[in-house]
Amino acid sequence: MVKSSDLTEILSEYLIAPDPGRPGLTRGVTGHDEHGAAVSLSVVEERPLTIYLNRQEIVTAMTIGDYPEYLALGFLRNQGMLSPGEDILRVDYDEELEVVVVRTARETNYEEKLQKKTRTSGCAVGTVFGDMMEGLEDVQLPATPVKTSWLYALAHKINRTPSLYLEAGAIHGTVLCHQDRPLVYMEDVGRHNAVDKIAGWMLSEGVDASDKILYTTGRMTSEMVIKTAMMGIPVLASRSGFTAWGVEIAQQVGLTLIGRMKGQRFVCLSGDARLERDMDPRDAPVEAKKYRRKGAE
Repeated sequence: MVKSSDLTEILSEYLIAPDPGRPGLTRGVTGHDEHGAAVSLSVVEERPLTIYLNRQEIVTAMTIGDYPEYLALGFLRNQGMLSPGEDILRVDYDEELEVVVVRTARETNYEEKLQKKTRTSGCAVGTVFGDMMEGLEDVQLPATPVKTSWLYALAHKINRTPSLYLEAGAIHGTVLCHQDRPLVYMEDVGRHNAVDKIAGWMLSEGVDASDKILYTTGRMTSEMVIKTAMMGIPVLASRSGFTAWGVEIAQQVGLTLIGRMKGQRFVCLSGDARLERDMDPRDAPVEAKKYRRKGAE
């Protein structure tokens, strides 16, 4: 168990923390175990959310339903449908219709881009419209130094944070961090949704990405690397592993890619020059086994 005083201290660092007790995110169900005994547990809800850009329907995403406005903004930003400095007039969410409409000052038409779509390896069927590599040639990530002591501290804090993952599983988490402080922790059935919520929050709040770290509970695929780079974040870290194309793209754009962060170990497959190894791994904090994530199911 995490001491209440330690938990309070951890949660005080977040601007947005998970709220596993929030109504509507999970549902209690009953079943039977391998012995035939009755069991009850919480399972994560998922529901459709249709995203419009002005008059054009863009996509219907399966999501847990929290922060729909951030999800819509972040999705459109990461698809290149919202330009940097875009004049966004308003974002309207209709809970009954399960629709978000993002309205911009300029007229938009992405019919050609929508005709070309790629189903990604993301859970809940991630989708990228247009050329997956579109816009990456213009990405220039800052050479922001990263201390390994920050990484160890972040992993220790994030993995002890109360979350839907620890409550019900079957979900991914993404955390925006600054140095050794976790700032915004988003969860969803697809890791692409979780990172899009982060992107939407950053866009809404005008947050600078150049000194941030993105931490994810899932594997680091091409989609995750592309989204992180397009957001301008120079570091992506995870307790999980890599895909070969994810590593290749990270090396191409100069993204620091750190995986298999478990206990006192990690592997960096791209951007090692940013790392300042200021802590002996043997001195890094290690959380109890019950908090050692293996990645979402």
